[in-house]
Amino acid sequence: MDDAILARRGFLRALPTAAAGLVLNDALAPCASAGAQEGAAGSRAAFQLFTAETLAGDARALEASPGNNNLVDDKTFTVALTTEKAKSAPEFEWHESRDHIFQILDGSTVYELGGTPQGAHRKGPGEWLAPESEGAATVTLKKGDMLVIRRGTPHRRRTAESVTLMLISPQGMVEA
Repeated sequence: MDDAILARRGFLRALPTAAAGLVLNDALAPCASAGAQEGAAGSRAAFQLFTAETLAGDARALEASPGNNNLVDDKTFTVALTTEKAKSAPEFEWHESRDHIFQILDGSTVYELGGTPQGAHRKGPGEWLAPESEGAATVTLKKGDMLVIRRGTPHRRRTAESVTLMLISPQGMVEA
């Protein structure tokens, strides 16, 4: 098995622990104030820590002004904290080289998932939209729920009231 697949599996296995919150022991506490530790010159951070207090402050700011806070955005994955109110996606979307993992932190939302896209059109490289997806399943997510959407799966979100969620999106081509 290649290194990319092993790294992705390790990341996904660690996700429930990360979603539940990270408890720092005395050995890690000195690193907490640093936030991000830099790797070799010119490389991305070896790790980034987002404390519960920081995330709570970001969530409060998004509650006042709904939108996205992209915590991590690089070539291999994205992490975004999002709050939205009374918002519905007009079309289904799907991606050729991105998976989505959603953790609902507060509120609720409805996802339409899967099916056969009708009237599909390309949004950009590997990115697709369609106004409908015949046979899509509907699921309601509430605080504490987690949803994994594999690449290539049509999906759209409809939020009647308010939702705050964490999106983790591994990306890149997967070799079969």
